Amino acid sequence: MLEAVELRKEVSSPEGTLTILKDVSFRIMSGESVAVVGPSGAGKSTLLALLAGLDLPTGGHVVLNGSNLSTLDEDGRARLRADSVGFVFQSFHLVPSLNALENVMLPLELAGHPNARDSARDIIEKVGLKERWSHYPAQLSGGEKQRVAVARAFAAAPAVLFADEPTGNLDSRTGANIMSLMFELNRNSATTLVLVTHDMNLAEQCDRVLELDAGRLDCDRRSAA
Repeated sequence: MLEAVELRKEVSSPEGTLTILKDVSFRIMSGESVAVVGPSGAGKSTLLALLAGLDLPTGGHVVLNGSNLSTLDEDGRARLRADSVGFVFQSFHLVPSLNALENVMLPLELAGHPNARDSARDIIEKVGLKERWSHYPAQLSGGEKQRVAVARAFAAAPAVLFADEPTGNLDSRTGANIMSLMFELNRNSATTLVLVTHDMNLAEQCDRVLELDAGRLDCDRRSAA
C-alpha cells in the first residue's frame, strides 16, 4: 500500500515561499495502476519524488510498504527504495558502458540476487529484446532503450513502480507499445504502478486518475476504461 497524508511542499525563492503541494491525501492499494495528471506546474513530479522518498515534505507524510518515510533517515529511505521501488523515466537513465543485459542485472546484483544473470535474461525476453541483450545503449533505438529501462525496473519485482512521463521521448506508436508492456507486467507481477503523464488517453488506461491543479488534489476518480 502507498498512502499520502496531508502532503505539503514549500520551497524558498527570491519572491518568498512557494507552495508546490497543498494538503494532498490519498491511498493506493497494492496492485493498482494510478495516473497522476494535471497542467505543467501542478506539482506532479514533486508529488512523485515525495511518494518515492527522493524528497521530504514540508508537512504531512508518506507511508510506503508500511514505513513512514518521514521517520527514516536518507540511508533508510535508500534501502527501502532498493527493496521496494522501481523507476522508469522518459530519459531512460541507462548506463552507457553496460549492455542491455548488464543494465537489467544491475539492480539485482546490487540487491545480492543469487541468479541475477538468469533473472535478467528472463525479463529481457519478456520485453522482446532476446536478440538485442548484448547491445549497448548507443546501439539501441529509443523504444529499445525504454524496454531495457522497463525490464530493469521490473527485474527486482518492486512493490511500487514510479513512471515519470515514460513515453515522453518516444513517437506515439512506440510509446503505446511501451505502455502496453508496462501494463502487462503490472498485471502479471501485482506491482503497484504510479504513472505521471500529460496523456489523458494513457491515463484512462489506469485503474484510477488523480488530477492535480495548482498543487491541490482536484479529483480522485476511477478511470473511464
